[in-house]
Amino acid sequence: MAFGKFRLKILILFGLIFSSVSMAFADNVKKPSAAGTFYPDNSVVLGEKIDSFLIQANQDLIEGTIFALICPHAGYDFSGKIAAFGYKLIKNKPYKTVVIIGPSHYFGFNGVSVYPSGFFRTPLGDLEIDSDFAKKLDRQDAEILFEAAAFEKEHSVEVQLPFLQKVLSNFKIVPIVMGDCSFTTCKKLAELLKAAIADRRDVLVVASTDLYHGYDYQEAEIMDNLTLSFLSKMDAEALYQKIRQGTVGLCGGFPVVTTLLLSKELGHNQLKVLKYSNSAIITQKMLKGVWTVGYASCAIDQENKGAKQMLTKEQRKKLLEIARSSIETFLKTEEKFNILESDILLNKEMGAFVTLREHGQLRGCIGNLSVKQPLYLTIRDMAIEAATGDPRFPRVQSADFKNIEIEISVLSPLQRVSSADDIQLGIHGVVVRRGFRSGVFLPQVAQETGWTKEEFLSYLCAHKAGLSQDAWKDKSTELYVFTAEVFSEQDY
Repeated sequence: MAFGKFRLKILILFGLIFSSVSMAFADNVKKPSAAGTFYPDNSVVLGEKIDSFLIQANQDLIEGTIFALICPHAGYDFSGKIAAFGYKLIKNKPYKTVVIIGPSHYFGFNGVSVYPSGFFRTPLGDLEIDSDFAKKLDRQDAEILFEAAAFEKEHSVEVQLPFLQKVLSNFKIVPIVMGDCSFTTCKKLAELLKAAIADRRDVLVVASTDLYHGYDYQEAEIMDNLTLSFLSKMDAEALYQKIRQGTVGLCGGFPVVTTLLLSKELGHNQLKVLKYSNSAIITQKMLKGVWTVGYASCAIDQENKGAKQMLTKEQRKKLLEIARSSIETFLKTEEKFNILESDILLNKEMGAFVTLREHGQLRGCIGNLSVKQPLYLTIRDMAIEAATGDPRFPRVQSADFKNIEIEISVLSPLQRVSSADDIQLGIHGVVVRRGFRSGVFLPQVAQETGWTKEEFLSYLCAHKAGLSQDAWKDKSTELYVFTAEVFSEQDY
C-alpha cells in the first residue's frame, strides 16, 4: 500500500514536469521564460528600450564581417547597454544563421544540448530554428544531443534574441545550451560547428556570458581585467584551465572557450573588447558587500581590417623561425644569428615589433618603425632586443626560453593624419610626436584594453611620450597611423 502511494506521487511529479515542459514547448514553439523579468514583455516597450541602448552605444563602426560576439546575459537594465556595443556593429549585416551558445543556469547536466527544430518566441515575434544546421550537430557525439529541460527556464540564450531581432532580418537561429563540459567536449562542439559552417560567410556566433559574480566591487574589477586579458589572447585552453581553477569569472566559460576554438580554427584570430562595466558601476553602488556582476561585449575578427594581407603563411612561419633562432643563438653565443634570405618581400625595408610572452604574460616587446635594412634582419635584431634589452623586464635566460611564445607585428608605412577623427581604433597603430618626444601603440593595444579612443590617445601621450594627457588635441602635436599584420607561434 505504501509503495502504491509512493508510485502515485512519482507519477504525479513526472506528470507535472511533463506538463511544464509541454507548455513551454507547445506547438513546437519555445515560449519565452525571461520576458517580463530580464526584459520587457511588451513589444513596444522592448523595442524602444533596445533602440535607446543602440543609440547610446558610441562604438567606432567596423567595416567588414564580424564572425563572433561575446555578449552579457543579465537583465537589460543591468547589461543591456553593454550588450548593445556588440549588436550595433552587426546592424543590417547579411547573416542568415546565428548560433547562440549559452550556459545552463537551472538544469544540471553534462554535455551540450542543441535545439533541433521549431521556433523561439519573444515579444518581438517568432524566430525559426535552422534545423538543417542543427542536424549537423545533434547526436554527432555522445555528449551532444537535445535535452529539452536545459532550455525550459534558461535565459542565457533567450535574452540575446530580441537584440538580434532588432538589428538583423531574414535569419534563423541555432540555440545551444552547455552544461558541465570537458575541454574535449568543447573542442568536439567546435569541430562540428566548423564542419557545419564550412565555407559559409553568413554565419554569426554569439557566446553568452557574464563575468565576475561576488560581493566585492574591487575584486570584480581585478578579476575581470584578468579575464579580459585572457580573452584578448584567445588562448582557449589556458582560459579553460583558469575557469576550472576559479581564477577568472565567466559563467558562460564553456560557450566562450568553444567560440574561441571555433574562431581560430576558421582563421579568425583577432578579439576586440568593445565595452566593459559591472553592476556596481551601473547602479552606483560601489561598496564592499554589495552583489556585483561583470559585463563585457567583445567582437572576434574584423575582416577587411584596413590593410591587405602582406605575408603568406610560409613567410610568416619563416619570420617566426628567424626570431626564435636569433634569440637562441644570441643567448648561447652573444652573437647575432648569421642568415641570408632570398625572399623578395622579406628583403623589403619594413618596420616591425617582436613581442615575447611567458605563460600568457608580457615578457618583452621591442620594435623599429623607421628601418634601413631588410625586414628579416629587423625581425632578427628586434627579437634579440625584446629578449635581452627591454628595460621593463629581466633578460631572458636560456633555461626559460622554452616557455617563451613569440609574436610578430609587421608594420605598414607611417601616414600622418590631421586629427584623431582619422584614427580607426583597433585597426590603426598610432605614433604621437612633439619635438623630441614620441610614443607608439600597436593596434592590438586597443583590442586588449577595451579603451575608448580618448583613453587610448591620452594614455599614449602621458605614459609613452611623456606629454600631457590631452596633448593629442593640440595642433602642434603630430599624429601618425599605421596598420600591423600580427601573427604568433600559437597560430602555427
